[in-house]
Amino acid sequence: MAASEEHDSPTEAPQPQVEEEETKTFKDLGVTDVLCEACDQLGWTKPTKIQIEAIPLALQGRDIIGLAETGSGKTGAFALPILNALLETPQRLFALVLTPTRELAFQISEQFEALGSSIGVQSATPGRLIDHLENTKGFNLRALKYLVMDEADRILNMDFETEVDKILKVIPRDRKTFLFSATMTKKVQKLQRAALKNPVKCAVSSKYQTVEKLQQYYLFIPSKFKDTYLVYILNELAGNSFMVFCSTCNNTQRTALLLRNLGFTAIPLHGQMSQTKRLGSLNKFKAKARSILLATDVASRGLDIPHVDVVVNFDIPTHSKDYIHRVGRTARAGRSGKSITFVTQYDVELFQRIEHLIGKKLPVFPTQDEEVMMLTERVAEAQRFARMELREHGEKKKRSREDAGDNDDTEGAIGVRNKVAGGKMKKRKGR
Repeated sequence: MAASEEHDSPTEAPQPQVEEEETKTFKDLGVTDVLCEACDQLGWTKPTKIQIEAIPLALQGRDIIGLAETGSGKTGAFALPILNALLETPQRLFALVLTPTRELAFQISEQFEALGSSIGVQSATPGRLIDHLENTKGFNLRALKYLVMDEADRILNMDFETEVDKILKVIPRDRKTFLFSATMTKKVQKLQRAALKNPVKCAVSSKYQTVEKLQQYYLFIPSKFKDTYLVYILNELAGNSFMVFCSTCNNTQRTALLLRNLGFTAIPLHGQMSQTKRLGSLNKFKAKARSILLATDVASRGLDIPHVDVVVNFDIPTHSKDYIHRVGRTARAGRSGKSITFVTQYDVELFQRIEHLIGKKLPVFPTQDEEVMMLTERVAEAQRFARMELREHGEKKKRSREDAGDNDDTEGAIGVRNKVAGGKMKKRKGR
């Protein structure tokens, strides 16, 4: 990491009184009137805990280390102080926000533009910054005033240390830096020492936890019946919107094809799809044009999709902390939600680690095994068609590489719906 002049340990922000927290408004925190109005228009009725702690300190010009659980309002905690400062001293290339994924970058860009709509704020198209610095003639960040590293732990876990180091070397030392992370790992501590000057630490959660309104369940099932139990749950909880997490891109695509062959409005989101297709999937799900989003962990961190009712861990996460981020896609901003984790005979140790991390034993999700087994024949037929369509897609990619990774074959899946007599799943409201 690039060296810094000061390596002081972060000071702890004073904890706000409970009474004060209940009556705080954005104006109380020091946010200017025009931005307070923008918060009202977005439905931000009162600041969150991390915003109450971080915004006043950021407005004072302090470097911030923000530690908070997923869905805690971290974007507002750094966007409002930056926009507040931009109003005072307008300029181009005022702030740089680094994120681990383009989806999160687009989401943050949308929030900046929504908050700054009345003052004409524009966000650049997210992209790989190092490419711009090395290949775009005349592009530089010498006038930069703010640097934000959001989801810093994940940025470093994805091996972007070299890139971050290059960026730190070409931006001004005289800047304000905000580092937000769900966890304070050794890599994050190293980054803090390299990038921040005399920072103050704002932590609203000292341990790994899930929100109170999240109902968490598990299902212990033989691995060969995972598809069948998934279909059963989607039928039983029909009318809700689902995020279903899979461990690999291939399984995400396969499961999406399987479900579409059974008449469900499912769509995949994974790293082998092009950026255009990934954003297309996300936007269709956000707009409620699709009720089931099949995703890898590319969608587990930071993405704010308010209407997710149920999270299904179809494949159990290998890292226990990823469980927190996955189930954090539901029960956001005070709403309730459910999560169901599939546990096979191979997953017992991983599941025990999750329970140890969150400090609670999860109840079993109630099922009627006889009803589940009645679905096996139709699911088996859908599995066969899904495998056929995956093979056809693989052969097509071999013939033409120009569309590689830029395909969502699930939208054209016909499979069981048209090829198997009586093969449709029963229609329910909200499908």
